[in-house]
Parts: sequence; structure tokens; C-alpha cells
Amino acid sequence: MDFVLHRASSIETTSGLRESRLHLVQIGILGLATILWLCFRASPALLTILLILVCSHAVTGYWDTRVAYPTRAIRPVEQHVHSILDIAPWVAVGAVYWFMPDRHMGAALTFEPAPLAMWLFAILPALLLTVFPALIEFRRCLSFRAL
Repeated sequence: MDFVLHRASSIETTSGLRESRLHLVQIGILGLATILWLCFRASPALLTILLILVCSHAVTGYWDTRVAYPTRAIRPVEQHVHSILDIAPWVAVGAVYWFMPDRHMGAALTFEPAPLAMWLFAILPALLLTVFPALIEFRRCLSFRAL
């Protein structure tokens, strides 16, 4: 939905590549967090890393808004979509904490990949709903800049 709203507000003619790059950075941060979650057993060490990544995502989101706000209208519906996108990573980290088998285990990361079905469940929707639309948006901004 966010990328539909960006297109409607003509991101390519306003905040353009600066904002679109930040979207890719945010997706990369959460993509890394997702891969780590899929690769390692829930533990305090993993939780710490995920918290750092979610904080980085929040800071980048703030930066993204600072870039966009002066150059294009951010309507209430887009602000609402952003509020959902902002809270979702925090909810996911809370779920990792909630499902940790033993909150007092050692700090080491334990490589324990999730089953293939979990990888597909996490990665395919992210690719279809986030990564591909972000790349299309970036290409649109890049093409407009080249004109």
C-alpha cells in the first residue's frame, strides 16, 4: 500500500531517489533481521541483534520522513500506513522474545535454520509485497532523474 501511495504522490518528481534509497535501506535492514531470525535459534543474543536492527529501521524511517516531508504531501492515509510499518518490526521482536525457550540461556548464537516452509512463508510475501515494489519505485525514480 505504501508504494501505491508513493506513486500517487509522484515520488519520482518530488523526493525521488533520496527517499527511494532510504526505502531500500529500510527493507535491507528488516530483510537482514528476517534472515537472522530464520537462521538462528531464539536467544538473548539474537534478540539483542534484532533490537539493534529494529532501532536502525526506526531511525532510517524517521530520516525517510524528514526527506519526504518538505518535498511531497504525506496524506493521513499514508501516515496511517507508516504507523503500521513502524510498529510491525517491534511486534516481531516481541514475538521472538515471547517464544524464546529459556530466557536465561547463554549469549551465544546457535545456528538452527528454520524449516523450508517457514522460509517460504517469510520470504515470498516480502519479495512480492515489498522488495519488488521498492525496486520498481527505485527504477521509476532513477528513470525520471535521467530525463
